[in-house]
Amino acid sequence: MTGVLTTAPAVTPLISTGEDHAVQTDGLTKTFGKATVVADLALRVPTGSVFGFLGPNGSGKTTTIRMLLGLLTPDDGEVQLLGQPIPHSSREVLPSVGALIDGPAFYPWLSGEQNLWRLDATGPDGRRSSRAARIDEALARVGLSAAKGKRYKAYSLGMRQRLGLANALLRPRQLLILDEPTNGMDPQGTREIRHLIRELAADGTTVFLSSHLLAEVEQVCTHVAVMRAGRLVAQGALGELRAATTSVVRIDTDDATLADGVLRARGLMPVLDGTRLTATFDGTRPEDLCRALVDHGVGVRGFAIERPSLEDTFVALTGEGFDVAQ
Repeated sequence: MTGVLTTAPAVTPLISTGEDHAVQTDGLTKTFGKATVVADLALRVPTGSVFGFLGPNGSGKTTTIRMLLGLLTPDDGEVQLLGQPIPHSSREVLPSVGALIDGPAFYPWLSGEQNLWRLDATGPDGRRSSRAARIDEALARVGLSAAKGKRYKAYSLGMRQRLGLANALLRPRQLLILDEPTNGMDPQGTREIRHLIRELAADGTTVFLSSHLLAEVEQVCTHVAVMRAGRLVAQGALGELRAATTSVVRIDTDDATLADGVLRARGLMPVLDGTRLTATFDGTRPEDLCRALVDHGVGVRGFAIERPSLEDTFVALTGEGFDVAQ
């Protein structure tokens, strides 16, 4: 089920976020039996960011989210949401936090719209006068307007994810925490949710997005953190993490021997494969390098600087592929 996503008014600040971090943890640790699922986690999620929380299955992402929301008690460490301690200030903070975790759960015999009516009625304030309008708007934003009267048990997995996201959007939120929000969605639905996340961020909402889909995260996130086996292995602005790995220059030419000499004279160590040379790029301006090749008589048929993808960055930081066994 797909639909048109609409834009909502900007979020009005409800809680002081403090030190420009919408989410902050220090020493956060959780153990189940003898297994340490999350170890000494120190997260810093900038206010207003779209923050990708990455890692393979079993890396501790969902356990961390449950601790952020006060659904699990940490064995050690501290959590702050919107500048306030959790769980101590949960009653004041959580109305400003929307969440979708572990897949949504609704009454199967009720329609999508009826489920939202009942869930909204359990909010900390009634807001009855605006309920119908807010529900209609939330359903429209996730593309479920045409299916709002269908029973939940007849919804596909992707539609159920959409309804869970609609529930998270029923009230103005300063922080939205999403655990695999595009699970079960077709490509069109995935694109729409990506567009919605960008809109929410533009409106001032901090979006904390947990996912194992690196390509999706790369298109929408401004900051990322990478988990592996319960530990944080990298964190920061996406551009900064990419900068930790080197780019590659690729040159296609029939004058490979001549091009090799030009590159080596400039301190590069190219690898030749037929008519293509590949070398780690040292940050020299691409136009200067291309001009040097042409000035030395190299016939350049193709010239490209390949920036590292998020997956490349992950491999460079951890030394292993993303979908490794835990």
